[in-house]
Amino acid sequence: MSRLTGSPDKFLPSEWKHANQVHFRSSEAERAHSEKLTAECQRLIEESNKSTKHMQQDAQKKLEQRILDIKFWRQELENKFEEMVQEIESLIIFKSRVEKALESCSQPFQVTLQCLTEREKRVAIDLVHDGVEEELLKEKEVIEGVMVLLQRTLEQINEQIRLIRSVKYYLEKDLQDKFQAERIDDFCSLLTNTSPDLKEGNSNLSVGIAVTPEEWESLCNLNISKAENEKNNSLSLRALVASLLKQTSADMRRQYEATGRAFELRIQETKTAKTQLENQLNELLAEIANQEKNLEALKVAIAEKEAPLKVAQTRLSARSQRPNVELCHDPAQMRLLAEVKELANHIER
Repeated sequence: MSRLTGSPDKFLPSEWKHANQVHFRSSEAERAHSEKLTAECQRLIEESNKSTKHMQQDAQKKLEQRILDIKFWRQELENKFEEMVQEIESLIIFKSRVEKALESCSQPFQVTLQCLTEREKRVAIDLVHDGVEEELLKEKEVIEGVMVLLQRTLEQINEQIRLIRSVKYYLEKDLQDKFQAERIDDFCSLLTNTSPDLKEGNSNLSVGIAVTPEEWESLCNLNISKAENEKNNSLSLRALVASLLKQTSADMRRQYEATGRAFELRIQETKTAKTQLENQLNELLAEIANQEKNLEALKVAIAEKEAPLKVAQTRLSARSQRPNVELCHDPAQMRLLAEVKELANHIER
């Protein structure tokens, strides 16, 4: 019982000192480790702050560069879009010119057909295949060719307008997308660590369609290239249409003038022939009048021969009554017979 209630074992001073030294060394080690950890944490904080600042600056620069890229391509697209709008307006003007030219061919064509129809009413020998008819047929052929060519050109203009409107649609769509992208990137570039309403989002965001910057730029170039190509096609078509309108107008004018010259020549020939026929008619009428006078003169001459013939015949009749030997075939008898014969011959002639 005395052992149970006795004093605890006591340590030696050396043991006490040793135990304190152990505590001191352990505490010193833990303190050194803590200082080292504190220094490491401070370095990590400074490094992460520096890295975060650098990343934000880099992201800000890339956003600004991206905005500049979007603005550049948006400006290029806007320029092409305006060019497409102007080109469509120009093509519509050319389309109107072609439609008016096609419409203006209708009346000359009808006039040519009417001329051909009217000239079929000529009669007898005047129904001749002359130079006028040849020129009218050429004029009909020229106008028909011009109308077919203008109609085909009108179809080409409509097709070109359709193609340019298609390019304009895709340019407009690309512009809208870039405008929205620029607006979003502008918003992002203005965000700071102190901006209100910052949201904590998922860092593993996925996008629907991801394209590389090279692909993005290639798509922009593709739309611009299509626009440039259609613009060049439109310029070539407009130049062709302008030349075509000028050439067809010149062809129709040249054929119109050729037909007019043929008409003038034919009219002059007809007038000359008509004048000659009228002169001949007048001469014939004068000759008929002369012949009528001549006929009257012949009738008078015949009438004038009847009395001498009757005298000669009466004489012969009277001398045939001579008696006997007096009925002699004397010179008087011979002369009377010759006179009757010659008078009868004159009358017959």
